[in-house]
Amino acid sequence: MTETTALDDITLMKIRVTRFDTFVAPRIRDELLDLVRQGARKIVLDLQQVAFVDSSGLGAMVSGVKALDGQGDIVLCGASDAVRTLLRLTRMDRVFRIVADFDAACACWRT
Repeated sequence: MTETTALDDITLMKIRVTRFDTFVAPRIRDELLDLVRQGARKIVLDLQQVAFVDSSGLGAMVSGVKALDGQGDIVLCGASDAVRTLLRLTRMDRVFRIVADFDAACACWRT
């Protein structure tokens, strides 16, 4: 369902499902919360393979932000046009930075 890689202080979680919905969201949420508990503070969620996200998927991602409690950030990358539209309509673009790819996500933390 996911593939996680740590690159320096950035953790990349690739979501390996086409539907981020009620059937997979709890497991992905738990994996995301485990990353936060293990100390990940700069997390990139790669949504390249995701074609559909429902409210459970959105909730899983928001759970990660809440768990960070202002002590880190989650950036979304690789979202399809349909997923980007959903994120914009639900105003999740105010919660997450949404960028084209992993390199752009890493650039979010460069000073």
